[in-house]
Amino acid sequence: MSVSNPDVAPRGRATSGRMAFFYQSGWLMIATVVGGAFMYGVHVLTKSKSIGAGDYGEFGVYLSLVMCVPQAPLQMVMAQQTARGLATGRDRQVSAVFRGLTLGIFGLWLVVAAVILVCRDSLLSGWKITGMTGLLITLPALLLQMWLPLFQGALQGRESFLWFGWSQLSNGVVRLGVAAAAVLAFHWGAPGMMAGVAAGLFVAAAIACWQARPLWSLPPAAVAWRELARQAAPLVIGFWVIQFLFTSDTIFVKKYFTKSETDAYLSAGTLCRALMWVVGPLVTVMFPRIIRSSARAEKTDLVGVVLIGTASLSILGALGLALVGPFVVRLIYTPEYVRIAAPLLAWYAAAMVPLALANVLLNTLLARGSFKVVPVLGVMAVVYIVGLSRYHDSLLMILQVMGVCNVLVFAAGAWFTWGPGKAVVPAPAAGAAA
Repeated sequence: MSVSNPDVAPRGRATSGRMAFFYQSGWLMIATVVGGAFMYGVHVLTKSKSIGAGDYGEFGVYLSLVMCVPQAPLQMVMAQQTARGLATGRDRQVSAVFRGLTLGIFGLWLVVAAVILVCRDSLLSGWKITGMTGLLITLPALLLQMWLPLFQGALQGRESFLWFGWSQLSNGVVRLGVAAAAVLAFHWGAPGMMAGVAAGLFVAAAIACWQARPLWSLPPAAVAWRELARQAAPLVIGFWVIQFLFTSDTIFVKKYFTKSETDAYLSAGTLCRALMWVVGPLVTVMFPRIIRSSARAEKTDLVGVVLIGTASLSILGALGLALVGPFVVRLIYTPEYVRIAAPLLAWYAAAMVPLALANVLLNTLLARGSFKVVPVLGVMAVVYIVGLSRYHDSLLMILQVMGVCNVLVFAAGAWFTWGPGKAVVPAPAAGAAA
């Protein structure tokens, strides 16, 4: 079925072909790394004399509240709906989905904001925060954080990666610029840093929303919301598990180890997670293409290309961190951090490699609508929790448990991709949600 509105769909010359894929992935890598570096720069402001005692902890509370939003599941659901809808000529249904989810998120935010404001006294006391200014800035930032993956998911589904990258890059640049001005010029401390976060999110969301206007400006059509929920539920669970495996180790480290050990572990993790940030754009560009190929019953060798590229970059990056990382941490962190973090770098980087490869396979399966892997991912999340709860005698043991679980997740992805567990995915029924 042809796309009903060609202005909404990706342009063939601009988005097809292997060279275009590498061009788009390369641009997203640049935008991700540079934008991430500027975001990290906000934390460097804590060394300024304008930051008082307790300001960084207060900023951490505000930032944690914003970062609790499950971005990956929201973005991938919108990307899946957009890519499949455009590939099957249901662009007006996608417009309705976009509008409905935007309004639904706004309604959910109103409820959350009302609860926070009603319970503000107990929250401020429990978080050891004085004053409402930072919290009032955090609330709109929370709404923008909830909207941003939806808007960027629409760009990803349309394969509009130029503006997707600019949205990511602007988030970091504006965040650091506004935060630096607020802290260094006006001495606003934690509320000033949070103002930078809100400003960055506003610009990033505005760019993504405006560039997705050919989609949401279409007259909406009726949507089978129950069918949409049936399609979205396994995507949300699957991508939530991937996000959980990527980030949850720090929760257990905070629970079982001292503050100095935790801080040193986080410093090693910041460097090693950069492996996922670097190779992530390959999967971001691949995801809507796999959906489009699946919806049109087209064959593609893109998965093999992405898997080889991810393996090459992640293995080289892991080796580089193992060799150079100990010298890098000496330049950035205190001797106490170096003593704990340096021996962990090789293990941490090695544990990230199978997760990066698993991410490729799992994105491919979910893009094709092969959801049999989702219950297995749920089981793996439970195994991960139990493993870290029982085996945490040392930071090294935490990383060993992580590495074993990531290898098992990769094996599960391989089983359902190539092995006897491989599923034949039926074509979407006519009249289903986008």
